Amino acid sequence: MHPMKRPILVADDRPHDVEFSLLALEICNLLNEVVVTHDGAEALDYLLMRNCYSDRLPGSPALPCSCST
Repeated sequence: MHPMKRPILVADDRPHDVEFSLLALEICNLLNEVVVTHDGAEALDYLLMRNCYSDRLPGSPALPCSCST
C-alpha cells in the first residue's frame, strides 16, 4: 500500500460530527479509505488490531504502528 493512501481513522461518538468529518474529507478530494469508529475504545481496538479488527493488515492506520502487543 502506498504510504499516502493509508486509511484515515475517524473516531467520534456523535453521528453529525462523523458526517461533517466525512464531508470535509470528501471536499478535500482525498482518495484514502476512511475507517469510522464510534468511541475511543473502538478506535484503540482498530489501532491495536483487537476484537473485530484482529484481522486488519498491520501498518494500515494513518499513523505508523510501533506498538508490540
